[in-house]
Amino acid sequence: MGPNTATAARIYKKHEYGYLSWERFNHVGALKTYSNDKQVPDSACSATALFSGVKTNIHTLGVHSTVKKADCDSSILKENHVVTLATLAQDAGKATGIVTTTRVTHATPAAMYAHSSHRDWECDTSLPYSASKCKDIARQLVEDEPGNNFNVVMGGGRQLLMTDPPSTPDDPIAEGIGTCKRVDGLNLIAEWTRRMEDKRVRFALPKNRKELLDLDTSKTDYVLGIFCNDHFPYSYKVNYSDTSVPTLEEMTTKAIKVLNNNKNGFFLMVEGGLIDQGHHIGKARIAVSETVHFSKTIKSTMELLEAAGILDETLVIVTSDHSHTLTISGYPNIGSSIFGLAGISKTDKLPFTTLSYAIAAKDNMKMRVVNGTLVREDPSKVDTTSYEYGTQGAAPNRVNVHGGSDVLVYATGPNAYLFHRMHEQTYVAEVIKYALRIGKYSPKPVPAEYHSSKSSKLMSSVILLIMVQLIFSLKKLM
Repeated sequence: MGPNTATAARIYKKHEYGYLSWERFNHVGALKTYSNDKQVPDSACSATALFSGVKTNIHTLGVHSTVKKADCDSSILKENHVVTLATLAQDAGKATGIVTTTRVTHATPAAMYAHSSHRDWECDTSLPYSASKCKDIARQLVEDEPGNNFNVVMGGGRQLLMTDPPSTPDDPIAEGIGTCKRVDGLNLIAEWTRRMEDKRVRFALPKNRKELLDLDTSKTDYVLGIFCNDHFPYSYKVNYSDTSVPTLEEMTTKAIKVLNNNKNGFFLMVEGGLIDQGHHIGKARIAVSETVHFSKTIKSTMELLEAAGILDETLVIVTSDHSHTLTISGYPNIGSSIFGLAGISKTDKLPFTTLSYAIAAKDNMKMRVVNGTLVREDPSKVDTTSYEYGTQGAAPNRVNVHGGSDVLVYATGPNAYLFHRMHEQTYVAEVIKYALRIGKYSPKPVPAEYHSSKSSKLMSSVILLIMVQLIFSLKKLM
């Protein structure tokens, strides 16, 4: 989510003079999002930068830049793997978790645990013959560290985790480009359950909103909540009920309560991934609406931390792994709908919308040929405020692509002051390591004679929130 998305969401929900929940945080910086090989990144390489502190190549996850896209042989070499924040936090005895409204194997959450030379290798049917030596991302989540040590995993993607998953009219099996369906006979959810039983730990497998809301977090240390076969449906399409998917807000608050059972603290990554998905299909109102839901999630998170008495001991970070090509232009009047019209073109004498994209998805090219002349669609003749309106765009493409602009990072709580200027995106990982005292910042053993009851406390929890793909980080002092 780039700055323009946040601005549009602010105007939509709060009007020009208002603020989104994270815009009141005390500290703000900016992040450069380029990857090792591209000026504009995808979510795999940018999330790797955020979660591992390493710039890598586009479409690759959790590997060094020596690994090129789709190079299976290089990606399986341990020396080419980067160490994630999740691994370091687990090594320090902290609880860890991921929450997303996309598939739990999608690029942003996968960067927390997977090592793959292609982000699309989410399940067995997405692996080409040349990658037969590689393990798909879903298997890495359940079978390998750090994925199999997560205390909380919540999101979508059931059809990637098990063969022949259940489906309903509201939750069909996803087909087509960008999807994956497991057919190798594995049931990774059942395998996860067996692992929990072998460890003799307290665990839960909520399958819908009611089961999640009924979850007794005081008696639960591990949660695998897979609520749909593919990505979550867009919020405006969901009639929230006992059998529906939960909201991002509900998943996040439950996750924090479970993770906070660990007295050594926790690290949680929360992604509002439907912001990104809305932009990719070129429907700005969907993306902006999902950003508002994301703002509600952060507000509830802050209220929960305060009620739990750990707000002052928690570092919360809100950022994005990349931007999009959404622009806000023209000279619309104050108080106008952000989804409305901004003015009249002096060239073709037709109105234009306030929001537009530089690269257009398939429904965004509003042009037609009339008497041999290319004519732009008159947006005043359609409902530009509709969720399903394809926001006008310039150059045509199958999907809307990412933007290369800097993104903002907001922080509040202990060590939030470390975000204060233009930073490399990899800097976020360094701040989290420092705040959690993990990795190279782990405290050295102190001789017994130096211990005292008044010794200073170390921060022990972090929540990282991501929009569009957004990251939330929380850290708590013990």
